[in-house]
Amino acid sequence: MGSAAEFLACLPPVLQLSICCHMQKAIHGITVAHFFETYREKLKMELITGEAGVHRVIREGTINRPALALTGFFKYFANKRIQVLGAAEMTYFKTLTPQAQTDVLNGMIDRHIPCLVLTRNFHPTRPMLAVAKARKLPIFRSPMITMNFVNLATLCIDNEFAPSSVEHATTLDVRGIGTLLRGDSGVGKSECALALIERGHSLVADDLTVIKLLDERELMASSRPLNRGYMECRGIGIINIAEMFGVKSIRLDKRIDLVVSLREWTPEVVEERTGLEENFYEVLGLKIPHIEIFVRPGRDIARLVEVAALTQALKKMGHDPAKDFNDRLIAFMARDVEQITAKAKPVPTKPISVKASIFSREEKNSAESV
Repeated sequence: MGSAAEFLACLPPVLQLSICCHMQKAIHGITVAHFFETYREKLKMELITGEAGVHRVIREGTINRPALALTGFFKYFANKRIQVLGAAEMTYFKTLTPQAQTDVLNGMIDRHIPCLVLTRNFHPTRPMLAVAKARKLPIFRSPMITMNFVNLATLCIDNEFAPSSVEHATTLDVRGIGTLLRGDSGVGKSECALALIERGHSLVADDLTVIKLLDERELMASSRPLNRGYMECRGIGIINIAEMFGVKSIRLDKRIDLVVSLREWTPEVVEERTGLEENFYEVLGLKIPHIEIFVRPGRDIARLVEVAALTQALKKMGHDPAKDFNDRLIAFMARDVEQITAKAKPVPTKPISVKASIFSREEKNSAESV
């Protein structure tokens, strides 16, 4: 593994800078054609008219229902979003005269809306069809209920507009824990990933991982379509994971829960021994739990990564083995201290009263006289 990094190092500095500048980016717009081709089946969309305008750009990652705009009020009109007309909008729109319908649509198109979507399989009115054809405005139709369409379309378009970056790393699904394997070229990331796949885990991406920040709360990893399901192993070459291990060994995407960095071991390194100290790796402003595993002869790196993933799963469930053991150790030490303290206390002596002392002296004198 590591051919991508080596390829980048072989490029001229200008191209290296250009590629690195695209390693982290936020989408500023997608075409209507891209949105339609990507989500037409999921959203059950069909194009009615306006094929010539599918090059229009959607510039905001959300949906708008143009209620006030249909009355001619365009102040604060969200013109950069997909415009959805549901039952309420279409019922009101049909009450307008043909000329009023034409004026309202022209006003919306003048503000460069990307497209119109009619839900519940509503048919566009004649003025709507005429204006859309003349102004090259794409109009789509979907049988979905308006609320369901808006919710699902929002998720779809939010995925398109999510900030993204590319990491030189391999990503796997290890027992439900998305694990990002980092490390220098040749450290053994692909060999470790291959061993984990043999044990029943799934590959998400090899060598280059595309990461998207969704809802500003989770990182989703995926592979480029070109190399999805393929892996490069040094000394062997390119292998097809799906053909060798079955389709269950491939995942399209996975949330990242853990970052594991593989490092070359040297005598000077100080390795973590207890696991009490938590470290994090930041991607797109989000911190992910991070551990370092040092590679040296004789160590089963794949097994260590698997155990690290299982430990992270326990932590997500509220069970921290290192913290639990630390609490037990502190309680054990406190109990020992109490026992030692109890043994070291002096035995209290009962004080003798004056009356008892006189009585003892008289008995002694009587015994001597006898």
